[in-house]
Amino acid sequence: MEVKTASFGKVTTKEKCTVSGAEAVIKCLLEEGVDTIYGYPGGAIMPVYDELFKYQDKLHHVLTRHEQGATHAAQGYARVSGKVGVAVATSGPGATNLVTGIADAQIDSTPMVCITGQVGSHLLGSDAFQETDIVGISTPITKWNYQITKAEEIPEILAKAFYIARSGRPGPVLIDITKDAQFASLDFNYKKCSGIRSYKPLPEVNLLEVERAAEAINKAKKPLIVFGQGVILGSAEKLLAEVVEKAGIPAAWTILGLSALPTSHPLNVGMVGMHGNYAPNMLTNECDVLIAIGMRFDDRVTGNLDHYAKQAKVIHFEIDPAEVNKNVKADYPVLGDVKETLRLLLELLNPNKHEQWHQKFKDMYQTEYEKVIKGNLDVNKPKLGMAEVINQINNFSKGDAIIVSDVGQHQMAACRYAKFNSTRSNVTSGGLGTMGFALPAAIGAKMGSPERDVVAVIGDGGYQMTIQELGTIFQTKVPVKIVVLNNGFLGMVRQWQQLFFDKRYASTEMVNPDFITIAKGYHIKTGQVNDRSDLEAAVKEMMESKEAYFLEVKVEQEENVFPMIPTGASVSEILLE
Repeated sequence: MEVKTASFGKVTTKEKCTVSGAEAVIKCLLEEGVDTIYGYPGGAIMPVYDELFKYQDKLHHVLTRHEQGATHAAQGYARVSGKVGVAVATSGPGATNLVTGIADAQIDSTPMVCITGQVGSHLLGSDAFQETDIVGISTPITKWNYQITKAEEIPEILAKAFYIARSGRPGPVLIDITKDAQFASLDFNYKKCSGIRSYKPLPEVNLLEVERAAEAINKAKKPLIVFGQGVILGSAEKLLAEVVEKAGIPAAWTILGLSALPTSHPLNVGMVGMHGNYAPNMLTNECDVLIAIGMRFDDRVTGNLDHYAKQAKVIHFEIDPAEVNKNVKADYPVLGDVKETLRLLLELLNPNKHEQWHQKFKDMYQTEYEKVIKGNLDVNKPKLGMAEVINQINNFSKGDAIIVSDVGQHQMAACRYAKFNSTRSNVTSGGLGTMGFALPAAIGAKMGSPERDVVAVIGDGGYQMTIQELGTIFQTKVPVKIVVLNNGFLGMVRQWQQLFFDKRYASTEMVNPDFITIAKGYHIKTGQVNDRSDLEAAVKEMMESKEAYFLEVKVEQEENVFPMIPTGASVSEILLE
């Protein structure tokens, strides 16, 4: 069939494109600029995989070894590239295996589109083989989801999916497609989505709110900025630095905000939260104006809300109205795209230096250095510690590597001691705290930023949750560096058991396999460090490798991460030892 279209006064003729629903899915991905997807085939998604076979030169499919690995890889890809990550799975267990990664992406605001196959529409609700109501299951953990039962819905729904996933506060979207919709035919016509009537991703900026915030900052004697991942998601890193520098405000970060401001920046005062730095935690309860930028006042940041920054006027720059006044009351809420609101703020700020206030941060850092940091980096102490390993990685990366950390003590060591020069360099599971995240996420991160070194820092516990993704590394030859800090324990749980449960180490000691032999089985280069004297050479060999590399480092078994804010305590009750 032919259709005629007018173009610059001329009539042109083109063939109307009739394709199957499955091929339409592939075409939609290409229209959205997708070049890499992660997935695992199965019966209900097989028509899409069959069409994918024809497009191998345009769309790279990465066969992970588990569907959870596909979601974490898509997250890693999205976090470093700024693009939408894509994961594909079949129905039933394939779809339910995506759930952890979807939940992780939702709470950490990661743009991702998950596409699942589903049984034929005539079988829906019949408990057919591998039928699961993934739309119902995923509703609480997605930004949006939808079940497609007719082929002609595919272009419009996938266009909406990508728009919703990437716009405003990003998040995961799941699209479930019945098998008959994949087989049926449609006349393919793709139009990118640029707006949905009932969905307003960007709140309108109120200039008066910005002016009031600027006035409060200009009058402040002890202002403190706490910035989160919203700065990175909003591509506002340069503006953040300009605000900090013009107004002379000390700036602290949440775990997901790390790398938005270089760690070497003189006004970067470190991490807030349970295992954050001493000064920004303590001085949260002394500042007179607290400026929260793109962060959500998570409980791991605030500690006991009844004793959090009660003396301060709170300014909250936020894109999501649901986050304002949810945990901490904002005296000056500033809604909008942070790139726009910070630009407006910058124009209204008075130059300042706050030298006496800064001196307090420096003095308290010195206290932390003497009581915590110095000992952690001491190469003369009896046993090798986690911070030493991170510091050795810094020596070779020079702050230019992407560090992907799992969840636990090693995560806190990586976030506290890793050095970063540029944004989108810290990839970790923040809100959900997903053990097993790092190995597949590192695969996605390297594919999303192939020109940069990617180092996965993982504990021996979390590593074994997704260790099968070594198979993905072997098959794809993706040159990630993997560092397992092996202390023979589920370290963070063990630390709590030591401090709060009288050293009753219930079910936290790990009897581990031979990690080196396993890595060699996947034909991955390996190294092992049992003694401090071998660390530098081993890290050097790993960092210089052009191929994937696995390095196991045996670290002190009962090392604890300090500072620490005990559960239920306020930020000013932080423990240094």
